Amino acid sequence: MTDPARFELFSFWRTSATYRVRVAFNLKGVAPQEHNVDVDGGELRSAAYLKINPMGAIPALIDHGAGQSSTPLTQSLAILEFLDETYPAPALLPADAHGRARVRSLAALLAADTHPLITPRVKKYLTTSANFDDAAWRAWQIHWFSTGLQALEQRLASEPGTGTFCHGETPTLADICLASIVVVMRIFKIEVAGIPTVNRIMGACEQLDAFAKAAPGRQLGAPQA
Repeated sequence: MTDPARFELFSFWRTSATYRVRVAFNLKGVAPQEHNVDVDGGELRSAAYLKINPMGAIPALIDHGAGQSSTPLTQSLAILEFLDETYPAPALLPADAHGRARVRSLAALLAADTHPLITPRVKKYLTTSANFDDAAWRAWQIHWFSTGLQALEQRLASEPGTGTFCHGETPTLADICLASIVVVMRIFKIEVAGIPTVNRIMGACEQLDAFAKAAPGRQLGAPQA
């Protein structure tokens, strides 16, 4: 494993975006030093953390490698591509341009179109400014999880690039993003109907140690059964 002193990962046990980065580190065989940022306790808006990421979101990654400026890297998709370029094997993107575009498109459907709608800051706004009660918030979550995963299902079931995983026979950025949505749905006890291809691919991902070790319930700070 790479010296963990090189990378500092600011994380939280439950979040979808942090899960993505953990899976990528695991696939690359790299172990960062993690710092728990208590989302529920409001640490995202602390002065100390806002100096690291003014958006007040996680994850954030600091690379202390030789010649690096130590400027924090933010946004999970950007961090995933950084890790893929820094540690090319195993590759998280296909070798061909069309394949790379397809994988990025599937990943963005999940990480850019679906996940942002169910984040804590969205919940805070809806419950404090839009009069959402718990039932309305849950209905909102179910609607957007279903919209995203059912659209993904349609693509995966119909496009020839789909294999054991979202694209071909090895996990890519798309699989990492898919799994990151499903694991959070499980925490919220939400199920989406009519997604057999998504469920099959999620099963394939969970057979890999890199995904299993990143499971939210196995992380520091997770509630113990």
